[in-house]
Amino acid sequence: MNEKLYDMMDWAEIEAVVYSEKDNPHDILGPHVTDEGVLIQTFIPTAKEVTVEIEGMKKSYPMELEDETGFFAVLIPKKKVPEYRLKVTFDDGSVKKCMDPYAFAPQITEKETKKFNAGICYDIYEKLGAHPMTINGVSGVYFAVWAPNALRVSVVGDFVLWDGRRLPMRRLWDSGIFELFVPGLSEGAVYKYEVKAKGGLTFLKADPYANAAELRPATASVVADLRGFDWNDENWLKDRKETDTKKKPMFIYELHLGSWKKPEDGRRFYNYRELAPMLADYVKEMGYTHVELMPIMEHPLDASWGYQVTGYYAPTSRYGSPRDFMYFVNYMHEQGIGVILDWVPAHFPRDIHGLSGFDGTCLYEHLDPRQGSHPHWGTLIYNYGRPEVKNFLIANALFWAKKYHVDGIRMDAVASMLYLDYGKNAGEWIANIYGGNENLEAVEFFKHLNSIFRKQADGAVLIAEESTAWPKVTGAVEEDGLGFDYKWNMGWMNDFLGYMQLDPIFRGYHHGELTFSMIYNYSEDFILCLSHDEVVHGKGSMIGKMPGKREMKFANLRAAYGFMMTHPGKKLLFMGQDFAQFDEWSEEKGLEWELLEYEDHQKMQNYMKALMQLYKGSPALYEMDFDSCGFEWVNCISANENMLVFLRKTEKEEDMLLVVCNFSPLTYDDRKIGVPFHGKYKEIFNSDKPEFGGSGVTNPRVKTSKKEECDDRPNSIRIKVPPMGISVFSCTRVEEPASQNAKAKARQKKQAAKPGTAGKKAAGAKKSLKEELEQKIAEEEK
Repeated sequence: MNEKLYDMMDWAEIEAVVYSEKDNPHDILGPHVTDEGVLIQTFIPTAKEVTVEIEGMKKSYPMELEDETGFFAVLIPKKKVPEYRLKVTFDDGSVKKCMDPYAFAPQITEKETKKFNAGICYDIYEKLGAHPMTINGVSGVYFAVWAPNALRVSVVGDFVLWDGRRLPMRRLWDSGIFELFVPGLSEGAVYKYEVKAKGGLTFLKADPYANAAELRPATASVVADLRGFDWNDENWLKDRKETDTKKKPMFIYELHLGSWKKPEDGRRFYNYRELAPMLADYVKEMGYTHVELMPIMEHPLDASWGYQVTGYYAPTSRYGSPRDFMYFVNYMHEQGIGVILDWVPAHFPRDIHGLSGFDGTCLYEHLDPRQGSHPHWGTLIYNYGRPEVKNFLIANALFWAKKYHVDGIRMDAVASMLYLDYGKNAGEWIANIYGGNENLEAVEFFKHLNSIFRKQADGAVLIAEESTAWPKVTGAVEEDGLGFDYKWNMGWMNDFLGYMQLDPIFRGYHHGELTFSMIYNYSEDFILCLSHDEVVHGKGSMIGKMPGKREMKFANLRAAYGFMMTHPGKKLLFMGQDFAQFDEWSEEKGLEWELLEYEDHQKMQNYMKALMQLYKGSPALYEMDFDSCGFEWVNCISANENMLVFLRKTEKEEDMLLVVCNFSPLTYDDRKIGVPFHGKYKEIFNSDKPEFGGSGVTNPRVKTSKKEECDDRPNSIRIKVPPMGISVFSCTRVEEPASQNAKAKARQKKQAAKPGTAGKKAAGAKKSLKEELEQKIAEEEK
């Protein structure tokens, strides 16, 4: 043994490496310039011989075995570190040449770590995780993970026989981040982190920032390269950035990718690339503007529908690779369809490979279960007061908008984040510093997220599923609001579905459930939602909720969808409900597409197509959803008739629509309806048309208003009101008869003043103006 080399050995450090307790292995492993030359040390268990080969030279230096566990060292007579490789001969006789992973500098700067520790490094996903890259001409994968309380963290995988002693990572300063560049690895490598906690407990964790994961039930992370996809949605993104979605139609088709359609070849799921054209064709045919995907982030349990996430930065491998999902989004944009993702920052599962107890401590969650646990869901709650946790979540929302070009994020279970006592009994929660039940840290998180997302996401929107009366959910952060773009209107949904499930005989006693939503409608920017939550767990499908026999069920559903479409607010409907699927939704099977072989389901689907054409073609139904001037009651008090009449408006009078809703099975053949002005009223939509499955009670002729008071208005029309249906009329102002009379007299006077015209056609002049006007009106009605 070389005595000079032996004397240079730091046996305490070597022991720390051998016993895998070294949190900065670069201090001893890799090349180090000394007064005696360049000292290179490596630790490779099961290695029999190791030789250093100098790049560009035929010279090589055998390394000496300094510790029988596999610690080798060599002193090279050079003044600076050369480019070199390690030639390793293993105890099974195999030989491998590799670059030394401990010969590379960190790829994260100290400034970046400080930003992360402050919770403001919004592109941290570019640093943490596993990233294929080339450093100094050497290809490999750069790994980085936050585990501040770990004694040691190693990268493990097939490439090191899942041995945590071989690739321990370097702790960067006091940031809590561990990093390591592993030469020779490439996309597709399967890996985890081996964490050695204080006390000696060692366990494996998936990468919180991994861009891909194994197909369940396997739980390892997979190296993925998100670079190089050929996006061609530049025009879509440009238009999105310049468009105010509040003044545009938005009808969202919510779906679960795994159960929208099932392959017929025995596979469990379609690939993202297969789903894209099928889904786009259907969405375009129906007329939806956006799709909203139930969570596609990686999750271990199918039955969770994606709402218990373990891989926040990885699209689930159930349907393909990250590039496959990029293709999906790109294709949707090419077809003019927006993509919204469900996102779950409210809680995460206890799965041992996930975020729970990540570094041996409660890192992402609270230590006290009264703060860190959902007793009813069995999940853990994020510690929103920890900057690095906030950074993880804020960067994740931005990640999907920037890397995958998604057009919106729908945030799940916002109410559970806002209230410390959500779903908890007395003694199961801890009050805030003021003694209240408001989660002040979550409130600050929302404001932080929404302010940054609005600045950086180029027109993508944030939607809150918030089921309480928390004020200013969609209010501006600058005005002490939470800053969301939209909020699901859960109050409208609960009231309206409760009303529709009643037999029409009893609906008159619940009329307020139809009208109450307009009392608070302009307190937030709402989306009317009939989501997956309303068609599971014994609640019945939408058609299943409707009272009556089969024909009446369909009529009820047509009326319900018609009211939803004409009520202020953007819209959302869950898959399968647009053709009246009878079964509740189940993630285990596809939709009942075979029902479209039956006429009533076909007609319901056709009805929805026509309804969406009406919606998208009528600015009054979307331009002023969030302006009280865009809505006006005509009659909201006809409880005994189960009837509502209202106007939808824009700043242009010619866009105005008169909407008549009848939620009873009775037909009103000669119903007087108050109208906003004297004019012509043409029925442009009627849910009772035979082609929609109705009885055919329509108003085919234009109605001209008369000077008869109704609904506290001087003018009215008489119409047929269809049973259990909705009628929509366009409104065109015409001059009042009195005004026409005055003009006619003026014309007569002018004519009489002309020379030689006095007494001409005296008999014709004596014809009454009333008769003339009545004749003119009759001709126009024809």
